[in-house]
Amino acid sequence: MKLSVLVLINALAVAIALSIVNFYFQHKWYDVTVTFLIGFITSYIVFYYLIEKYVYSKVKLIYKLIHNLKLGRDLRDALGESTSTDPIGDVEQEVKEWAREKKTEIEQLRSQEKFRREFLSNISHEFKTPLFAIQGYLEAVMEDEFYDTDMAMQFLKKAEKNVDRLSYLIKDLDEISKLESGEIPINYTKFKINDLIKEVFEQLELKAKQHDIKLIFKQKYDEAFVVSADRDKICQVLINLIDNSFKYGKPGGSTSVSLFELHDQILVEITDEGLGINEKHLPRLFERFFRIDSHRSREIGGSGLGLAIVKHIIEAHQQTINVRSTEGLGSTFGFTLQRIMPSALKQVIPVLKS
Repeated sequence: MKLSVLVLINALAVAIALSIVNFYFQHKWYDVTVTFLIGFITSYIVFYYLIEKYVYSKVKLIYKLIHNLKLGRDLRDALGESTSTDPIGDVEQEVKEWAREKKTEIEQLRSQEKFRREFLSNISHEFKTPLFAIQGYLEAVMEDEFYDTDMAMQFLKKAEKNVDRLSYLIKDLDEISKLESGEIPINYTKFKINDLIKEVFEQLELKAKQHDIKLIFKQKYDEAFVVSADRDKICQVLINLIDNSFKYGKPGGSTSVSLFELHDQILVEITDEGLGINEKHLPRLFERFFRIDSHRSREIGGSGLGLAIVKHIIEAHQQTINVRSTEGLGSTFGFTLQRIMPSALKQVIPVLKS
């Protein structure tokens, strides 16, 4: 409500009250009219001065402070100083919005603090395990003074494996840090995703045989599934997901890759016949260092960052990734890529051939 309207209502109320009292005692309309006019004018001036000086000016100051805090210095300077025509109503709304924003910020800060504590705990544990192992193996070799060369060589090989694990961990941490900060750009190119899948299968063929897992592509390699994405990074996504299916798959099982045409996207799904994942773990599956079975995960190796890197790469492409799983039956990881529509293939195919 505007100040003038508020003062007017109060002045009218006082003037009418005085006029009624005057009419009750005098019964003269002239005196009532004079009383009404004098009471109205006097009340209006007094109320306006008092409310403006002791109430409204304070409310406007509060409104301006909250408004400026919400806008920030740069935006406020660009827009210039502004005053509300109804600061009392606006300050109520501003305070409510400000309180909601601060509540959200506090909840986010608490969530980030919890994540920070968990991350520091996880990363210290991930570094501590191989470091202590390396230290133990080296101390054993030094105490033995290489008398038992076979044992010394075994311990040094085990220490080397733990050094490799540390190297993988540092490399993955550096990569995920650069992905989060946007330091690694996305170099979009147009390519056939089925050709890339064939290349990845060829790279992982030996590893699949070692795990006794069969690789299956459910489409034809000569079909034109053309996408726009960073080829090297999508190759990394495929390798990480397929390699993950080897680690948690069952010997004698299979890992299959399927492609589905959506309206303006291609859906890529990697399905394994492994152990499966409990539904309660699915929301946290892409978190850094999250492990369903810590003991088994460390036995099969890895940094614990593979799925987190996959998620960051796909989201950097402005696409989505999801997982569905049933314990004992296996898991399916699916992600989307920007599809090159058939109408544009005539322009794309000559480029791909060249």
